[in-house]
Amino acid sequence: MGEPPTYPAARIVAQRIEARLATASVAFDRPGVAPKPDAVVIEKVISAAFWASLLREEGKAPTISLAFVPPEQVARPLRFESRLPLVPEILARLAPAVERPGIHLGVWWYEDQLCIWGTTRTVPTWCFILEVIAPGLLVVKFRRAELFAKFTNVAVLEGANVKFIKPLDGVLMEMPAALAGLSQFYASAGRESTDHVLVRLAISMRAHGRGGSLLVVPQDSDAWRRSIVHPIFYSVTPPFSEIDGLLEDPDALRGAVDALAGPTAVDGATVISDKFALLAFGVKIATRDGSKGIERVLVTEPVEGGREEIVEPSQLGNTRHLSAAQFVNDQRDAIALVASQDGRFTIFAWTPSREIVQAHRLETLLL
Repeated sequence: MGEPPTYPAARIVAQRIEARLATASVAFDRPGVAPKPDAVVIEKVISAAFWASLLREEGKAPTISLAFVPPEQVARPLRFESRLPLVPEILARLAPAVERPGIHLGVWWYEDQLCIWGTTRTVPTWCFILEVIAPGLLVVKFRRAELFAKFTNVAVLEGANVKFIKPLDGVLMEMPAALAGLSQFYASAGRESTDHVLVRLAISMRAHGRGGSLLVVPQDSDAWRRSIVHPIFYSVTPPFSEIDGLLEDPDALRGAVDALAGPTAVDGATVISDKFALLAFGVKIATRDGSKGIERVLVTEPVEGGREEIVEPSQLGNTRHLSAAQFVNDQRDAIALVASQDGRFTIFAWTPSREIVQAHRLETLLL
């Protein structure tokens, strides 16, 4: 087992991240802050992980999280008696032991080579994390300093394609109150550890893999019913909610969020209030009386180099996306979350300054 072959995208990402870190206002020499990785480290970790992602262990593709940090800088490290070289074959063999969320393989320099020293469940602030999500699909993350942020995605690599996440802009921030916490999607990095219920619902919707639509409407309004086909077969009376009061109990909150996201797997859309009470599910969306069909949608994605596009609704994808866009066009104080079976995740919201429905593609933030 020698040095893995070159993965061209790894060098591109490594150089970009090294340049970003050079200008970041982060004191990597402070206590409690992880060591700063250079381009060599980043490239080697990404290359080894990429080739490992293409291997199989007992017929399964590996899912792995690697953390560049010495064992002395984490709480309660699990150390191997003998350090292991960072090569694809070993990563693939270790993957079943660390596939559960929150467990990282620790990687550090030893005698001029990167080695796996063991595992850890904690990492210091600004720790470089590389996660293998699926064959050929990798995500670069960093542990943020802010308590609410946990981790943040920096780059997504899929084969030869590389996407760098860009910051929020003014257009994204102009939306209904239910999406005031859109920045939490940037801070979630696909983790359930976020405290933002809407993000947790998005993660849970993607997890069941069946695709689904979630309509979020104002609590004290029944206007949404005018955009739904009647009769509503799965209407909930009274509205059901168990989210309130559970934010301080992570296990109970996880169960409540999964229960609320579960109906999105049923054919049709699920309707909840902006206070997270279940109102109905399995509903069919219709054009509101007196309203015309939606003609255009502004599509954005939070990646560098990505450009806004105004498209016809038929270009959005399947019927689920078209129906969600129509609903938001008619119910402008509502939002719609749509998960596709292929992993795409889109939030539809009305943007007043542009007078258009905006489709925010956010799957790169949820990996």
